[in-house]
Amino acid sequence: MKIAIGSTNPVKIRAVKRVVRKIFPNAEFVAREAPSGVPGQPRGDKQTRRGAVNRARAVRKAARADWGVGLEAGIIENEFGMMTCAWCAIVDRRGRVGIGGSTNMLLPDQVAARIKAGAELGEAMDTFANIRDVKYKMGAIGVLTRGLSNRQRAYEYVLTLAMARFLWEGKYGG
Repeated sequence: MKIAIGSTNPVKIRAVKRVVRKIFPNAEFVAREAPSGVPGQPRGDKQTRRGAVNRARAVRKAARADWGVGLEAGIIENEFGMMTCAWCAIVDRRGRVGIGGSTNMLLPDQVAARIKAGAELGEAMDTFANIRDVKYKMGAIGVLTRGLSNRQRAYEYVLTLAMARFLWEGKYGG
């Protein structure tokens, strides 16, 4: 089983390997950048989901893999303020899509203000936490929960949800 990961971010790569190896211990992994087709800071679940699906399709095709995996983080706004969101898409050779997402967490006002001014979440969190490259480490989730969770665990969770379609072969349409 060859799994292509649409990112070179080590957090995303570790998350995919950790979850997929539970089902396919001998899986081969390849990681490369893949276009999301959405802005650098996706806004809303729909745009963030689209980025994940686009990455999964592009990397699967480019790597000629059995599965392409796309992970995309974004922000949403609701009555409570600005929140995080994350989506995972898995695309197989037949074109079927497994999708999973969530990890909504309220962002501090100063982080939200920087994003509204044009910064990406990672940049805004670097400033907030005074840590360089937060998105390649614990992520906003790790900073804001003071380590109770982290970005890798969040990606493992949404990837696990996306795998459901492929764990129940024949039970989903298509």
